Amino acid sequence: MDRTDLRDGPGDSPGDGPRTEFLYCCGAVTEVLKCGPSHLQPEHTVLFLIIPGNPGLVGFYRTFMQALYGLLGARYPVWAVSHAGHCAPPESMDMVEDASAAVEDVFGLDGQIQHKLTFVRTSVPRGTALVLVGHSIGCYVILEMMRRSPELRVLRAVLLFPTIERMAQTPQGRVMTPVLCQLRYLAYLPVFLLSLLPETARAALIRLLFSGIPSLDRSIVQPTVELLSGDCAANSMYLGGQEMRTVLERDNPTIRKHLDKLLFYYGATDHWCPVKYFQDMKQDFPHGDVRLCEKGFRHAFVLDSAQQVAKLLVEWIHGALNT
Repeated sequence: MDRTDLRDGPGDSPGDGPRTEFLYCCGAVTEVLKCGPSHLQPEHTVLFLIIPGNPGLVGFYRTFMQALYGLLGARYPVWAVSHAGHCAPPESMDMVEDASAAVEDVFGLDGQIQHKLTFVRTSVPRGTALVLVGHSIGCYVILEMMRRSPELRVLRAVLLFPTIERMAQTPQGRVMTPVLCQLRYLAYLPVFLLSLLPETARAALIRLLFSGIPSLDRSIVQPTVELLSGDCAANSMYLGGQEMRTVLERDNPTIRKHLDKLLFYYGATDHWCPVKYFQDMKQDFPHGDVRLCEKGFRHAFVLDSAQQVAKLLVEWIHGALNT
């Protein structure tokens, strides 16, 4: 079962914004945001596919996608696929289509990786080359996709602020691990209480929370409202707990095998991925394309730097598209 909605992004002319499609993948509701054609044709030889961080709501990447699509001259489709269960489904759909048919633990980290591989196999024509763009835990997912399915036609994989190792040992990880692993059910309570508020009240609260960010991208307000709807936040916290327990050692064999296709972009002040991790990566892979942000972008770059990061990304992969 699927459902397609057309929505206009903030500031866009009607019909110019990305299109939203809800579908079931691995038995779980999934939101796909698409710039360009909704269905790939033979002439679409390259697809840019964004794998989000956590929370994995694709609405957070709306501005990033629009900027990327425009900077690419509208020549290449740009899609983003949510994590399973990280979206507020339309009234006609449930969070899970059929529990007996769903992938085991589809909301967990392994299930999310299978979810992305299934989406590619069922929604992307086999001959299409992929430019994979990962953010945060999405980078770990991409490396796992490449390890498990070497037949994927990956032209380039851009890993933005990659959380691919030792997550629980990072400054943010040390704070969040007890919350996500031992106190997760207690953390559900404030989210549940917030979900009882009217949507307008939640939106006002979110604007107040982000009022300290002068250049806040206003398009992130709506997905944040959706995040506070209840199930979506619970699924996000569940995934986060598994990340802390699972993302331990960096997958050097996979990185080494695909090094010529990978680009790593580390933050200079990233509490989820310290500069030490960048330095270790540079030392272990001196010939890899490993970069450190010089522009002060935060880990959650979608809050205020989506267009700037999109511009950098196009500069980085321009040569790969012309080979």
